[in-house]
Amino acid sequence: MKRFLITLACLCGLSLAACSPPPTPIALPATITPAPSASPTSTATPTVLSTNTPTALPTSTRTPTPLPCWQGGGTLERTSLSTPLLKLPMEVVVYLPPCYAEMPQHYYPVLYLLHGQNYTQEQWVRLGVPELADRLMGTGEIPPYIIVMPHDRLWEDPPNTPFDEAFLQVLLPWVDSTYRTVPDREFRAVGGLSRGGAWAIHFGLHDWQLFGALGGHSAPVFWSDSPHIAAWLDTIPPESLPKIYLDIGEKDYLRDSNDWFEAQLVAHNVPHEWHLYSGYHEESYWQAHAEEYLRWYGALWKLP
Repeated sequence: MKRFLITLACLCGLSLAACSPPPTPIALPATITPAPSASPTSTATPTVLSTNTPTALPTSTRTPTPLPCWQGGGTLERTSLSTPLLKLPMEVVVYLPPCYAEMPQHYYPVLYLLHGQNYTQEQWVRLGVPELADRLMGTGEIPPYIIVMPHDRLWEDPPNTPFDEAFLQVLLPWVDSTYRTVPDREFRAVGGLSRGGAWAIHFGLHDWQLFGALGGHSAPVFWSDSPHIAAWLDTIPPESLPKIYLDIGEKDYLRDSNDWFEAQLVAHNVPHEWHLYSGYHEESYWQAHAEEYLRWYGALWKLP
């Protein structure tokens, strides 16, 4: 935390070159089958529900002397990663926050966002995530972080697909070696919508040592994962449980699976945030809530 505050102090000064601490995160402004249904009682009217204490949304953290590049927005980089684990290269879109190139001494948290089935790595781009990130980071409403959006072209559930191996063994190391990241679970989150949300739940619980938070947006649980959820929740040390955010539309056809997973979290006393909104399983729903998602992830790395 001391390093984190040193970085902020440097940014507030007129000369960035006068401060060069060690690498620290900066604090500037086919159909998925739902898991077996054991859902809690449905809420008749769309509501926003929370279990335990939700993570607060960030307040403004504007720097007194913002750099001009903050208003220029972030940048998108597109590449593909070849690996023997996959028959075809993994296509990836990476969002770099404003001032990334102009501030080479700074290191950033990373959010991995996974798309839905029948879509590609461009889905989150089409939903407006880069523009939302530009605005929220440019005004200091959320801290800057890197967003990585990979393509999962395989529609099998784990363990019948090598996507999870490629994601963990190829993508994550590549991101940490290519970009200025903070390679620590507390500064790494994974989220996704629909099938991508099922992967976020899988990675966040099965590979909890790598991720400090997970977000499931209209997310079911993989059939193959549902028998293991309880054991995973019991295995993770209480102090290491990832922060969890769930949301779903009232009329979403995957709601039974989502409700079942939320009931498991309640039964195991796992702190989490769960929202039930009006809406269906469709892009207009995710687009309407994309800003809320980015704010929640950004709040993970906000200075106290």
